[in-house]
Amino acid sequence: MLKIFHVPGTRSLRVIWLCEELHIPYEVQLISFAPEFRLSSEWLKMNPVGKVPAMTDDDGLSMFESGAMVQYLLQRDGKGRLEPPCESLEYSQYLQWCWFAEATFARPLGEIANHKRAIPKDEQSDIAILEMQARARLCWGAVGDAIGADGYLCDVFTAADIMMGYSMMLCDTLAPTDQSANATAYWDRLRQRPGFKVALEYGTDQPSPL
Repeated sequence: MLKIFHVPGTRSLRVIWLCEELHIPYEVQLISFAPEFRLSSEWLKMNPVGKVPAMTDDDGLSMFESGAMVQYLLQRDGKGRLEPPCESLEYSQYLQWCWFAEATFARPLGEIANHKRAIPKDEQSDIAILEMQARARLCWGAVGDAIGADGYLCDVFTAADIMMGYSMMLCDTLAPTDQSANATAYWDRLRQRPGFKVALEYGTDQPSPL
């Protein structure tokens, strides 16, 4: 059985969402986001930098990078679903948006989250936060420019939209903007997918683990 170690609102959302879309059986293990747990020797064996997520399987699988988990599960269980054929031009765009979602879009948003979490409120830099928000909003606009009024990143829904959906969620929370009607409509479409709703709500009705 695939086991996903999860904290609500973190990148493990992508993996749960993918499993829902592909109907892959999985189990969710809720963990604590407290530094005391994430930096414990037990958790560092699962994720060596003390972040979330991690994923294991009965066959000895152990992974800790969400994008790699998505790609691994697509190759193992996807049977060609949720990604274009690798020999197609569409596949190049698919890969571009998968990488953009994490390497470019999520980066300034992560800086905002880390800044607010690690630095006392009276020492936080408004200039730094505004700069990171501006970078994220550029990405929001770029996504809006890439899709039609009712489409997805590759015309049909793919795992690139799962990767991007998490970054869109972060942006809507940490750097909200109305600069692109296309991007806003795209984010609304993603939020209506049943798999996203399951992943978003997983564990939110339970007390945080100690």
